[in-house]
Amino acid sequence: MASGSQTFPDEVRTHTALHVLKGAVVRVLGEGSLWTASTYVSGKHGRLTVTCSAKPSDEQVKEIEVLANKKISENLRVEVKTMPRSEAEKTYGNIIYDLFPVPPEVKELTLVIIHDTDGSIWNINACNKEHLPTTGLIGKITIEKPRFRASKKLLEIPFDISP
Repeated sequence: MASGSQTFPDEVRTHTALHVLKGAVVRVLGEGSLWTASTYVSGKHGRLTVTCSAKPSDEQVKEIEVLANKKISENLRVEVKTMPRSEAEKTYGNIIYDLFPVPPEVKELTLVIIHDTDGSIWNINACNKEHLPTTGLIGKITIEKPRFRASKKLLEIPFDISP
């Protein structure tokens, strides 16, 4: 991993890890897990909650972790750009949003775009938090035991980061 991982606050590393993890979740579990219901970050611990119609297998959870760490090791570029909301929606569509709405009076959005090695978008989200310039500065993601809430069709994925 990049040696500079300690130069950024843990919350910034963990928050950026949320975006990498979300990309892995969508690729392993499919488009049904595209929508984020909530996020939580405290120090080196985070939790991503996404829509999900069925409890993932242990193998799928491991695949998500392996894929997320692969993208970290590839040191993907993290681009943060601000643009008019109407232009962002026209360019990228509704995938920039989560289940929690952006107030309609917000006319300008800050987008976080993680670029994959082939130039495609690994993850994109409207987000006003601070992020790392590259994924290699995150360290390593370790997924803890996920919690599937069948009644709400939500999957909570707790994780920790380490150097």
